[in-house]
Amino acid sequence: MQVETFKIFCDLVDTGSFSKAAAINSITQSAVSQQIRSLENRYHVTLIERGRRNFSLTPEGNAFLEASKQILDIYDHLGDKLHELQNVVAGDIKIAAIYSIGLHELPPYLKEFRRLHPNVELHVEYRRSAEVYSLVLNGEVDLGLVSFPSKRKGLQIEPFTKDKLVVICHPNHRLAQRKHLRIEEIEGEKFIAFEPDLPTRKVIDRYLREHGIAIKHAMEFDNIETVKRAVEIENGISIVPQNTVKQEVANGALAAVEIEKPEMWRPLGILIKRNRSCSPAHKEFIALLQKGNAELPTNS
Repeated sequence: MQVETFKIFCDLVDTGSFSKAAAINSITQSAVSQQIRSLENRYHVTLIERGRRNFSLTPEGNAFLEASKQILDIYDHLGDKLHELQNVVAGDIKIAAIYSIGLHELPPYLKEFRRLHPNVELHVEYRRSAEVYSLVLNGEVDLGLVSFPSKRKGLQIEPFTKDKLVVICHPNHRLAQRKHLRIEEIEGEKFIAFEPDLPTRKVIDRYLREHGIAIKHAMEFDNIETVKRAVEIENGISIVPQNTVKQEVANGALAAVEIEKPEMWRPLGILIKRNRSCSPAHKEFIALLQKGNAELPTNS
């Protein structure tokens, strides 16, 4: 049996389609069916309950799926294990990051790591927070970067850094010339918010609720870039991580005002799947992240 057979089975389950699994693996639909039949004949079990429009896994199919994922994970990271034995910093690192970290926090680290370790290939995906957790747990990426990291079974969390939350507004807004403000001073303002399921939104809501502050929710978005654009065209104010608006503040598109009381911080964390092989490249990248911006060259 070849490793590709396990991948075909996983792709079939993931897509729910023989034709899609065939396309992914550049084979015919008939070849996919033959591979599944071959597996069932070999182990004398039924893996898939076939229906007219779809199929479902039998208990044996579920067990085979989990085993297949483990086999593919071991195969995919065999090179990492060999590099670890040889202490060679090489190979691939797959990273999933929420948009604000991937676009604003991560780039200088990627640039510096590529300079230090040109033999390592870095791949970055930009996803919503819940998707990052899922990708790490499923072994589809090596590392995840999220804000307000929360404990999950099967995950190890390492600290990355933290970012201060600030109020942003249009340069013509009444608050734009302020250096600092108390959170109570945004009472009654039109507010551009993140969507309710995002961790940063939940923390902001808690702060406002604890201080009895009522704001007018004007719009909700699922990413930092759209929030900033809405504030730029004077649709309201918002609270965002300070590092994500440095460019807009520098070019005069937005004004950022620090929150004096209470200070609001956004901790960032690194997600790693427990018991997963950690190559020298992974260890070096995590170590670089944990050194912080102070350790990066000023031209990065």
